[in-house]
Amino acid sequence: MQKYLVLSVIISLQLLCSLDRTMASPSKGPVADCPNCVDESQYTPNKWTMPLLKLGEKRYYLGIFFKANWFKATQYCRYHGMHLASISSQEENDRLEKHIRDFGLGHEHFWISGTDLADEGTFFWMATGRPITFTNWNAGEPNNFRYENGEEENCLELWNRDGKGLKWNDSPCSFETYFVCEVQPN
Repeated sequence: MQKYLVLSVIISLQLLCSLDRTMASPSKGPVADCPNCVDESQYTPNKWTMPLLKLGEKRYYLGIFFKANWFKATQYCRYHGMHLASISSQEENDRLEKHIRDFGLGHEHFWISGTDLADEGTFFWMATGRPITFTNWNAGEPNNFRYENGEEENCLELWNRDGKGLKWNDSPCSFETYFVCEVQPN
């Protein structure tokens, strides 16, 4: 547990030191067509109106206005008072998938907060530091594929690889894709 805390502190410091305040504004895009979205601007430090999806007790923001690597996506969510999503049940996974599909983005990749950067093969939620207990892996995943450049797959994404819905995949953290932020509870 201590190494997870140390890794979280190191990554948080790196993100804080490299803070980019010019990231895309979430006030543009297809959110007007989102019946489950609510104005939750009180959750954001900049008081932007960010359309959040309310699913049960949780609120999510789909980062679909630009693509980012896992670290930049983490930075973006944290800067706006959120964190990359941690999925704790099949129901939560299914509801997120339905919302993503309703936006016509079911074929895309989406970062969530899972990682095994601290201990290869042991995935935990970076947002909470807790081990991942519920999983929804694609067949054959996680496989920690090693690329020719030596990069390994250490970060968790939602991906519809084989047309069977958004399942989990370990991917290189440098891969740029969309992401799902979750509002931190007060």
